[in-house]
Amino acid sequence: MYKVLIIEDDFVIADSLKSHLSNWGYEVKYVEDFKEVLAKVTDYDPQLVLMDISLPFFNGYHWCKEIRKFSSVPIVFISSAGDNLNIVMAMNMGGDDFITKPFDLNVLTAKIQAIMRRSYSFQGHTNIIDYNGVLLNLGNATLSYENQKIELTKNDFRLLQVLFESAGKVVTRDHIMAKLWEDENFVDDNTLTVNVTRLRKKLEEIGLEDYIKTKKGIGYIIE
Repeated sequence: MYKVLIIEDDFVIADSLKSHLSNWGYEVKYVEDFKEVLAKVTDYDPQLVLMDISLPFFNGYHWCKEIRKFSSVPIVFISSAGDNLNIVMAMNMGGDDFITKPFDLNVLTAKIQAIMRRSYSFQGHTNIIDYNGVLLNLGNATLSYENQKIELTKNDFRLLQVLFESAGKVVTRDHIMAKLWEDENFVDDNTLTVNVTRLRKKLEEIGLEDYIKTKKGIGYIIE
């Protein structure tokens, strides 16, 4: 399920957007404390941001610029200030699209769907793999479960990606090692065991005990 974050100080509009997009299958939240916009973006980690220009404390251009310092998440400006100057400014600050208020909710939804396809689809694969409520984000190498998130090292990420792509099936140790160290001529078999053990400890911290199971003499599986 794609997550949308609404940064709009008119809560009537925000509620309307949340209700409409939720009906289309999106998970939607909106900012309520406009002093904590960046914290909300970081914690929620949305796949798309809907951003008004006129906001308390700092305008949408400011927040767009700040978000772009650490994220490439698509940002769609929604504003009644739809003159050419504001549209150009929005694009120059890192926005991906601009929709002028008042807008038709179905048109907005169509634009969001198009942006999601462009941003997260490639040959039928999305940027997030969801298996039984555990989300592996291929874009920023993080794993999320029940509102908790962990950062993954390169090897953590590659290991989980291999297991997620074959979820429910046993993946052999040789196959995993080939994926993790494809440019190495020789890697000690114990190196994989060490990597799996370290990753398991990280997973336990967010409530995923025994998430990676060992199939003795064969490899590993997530079920």
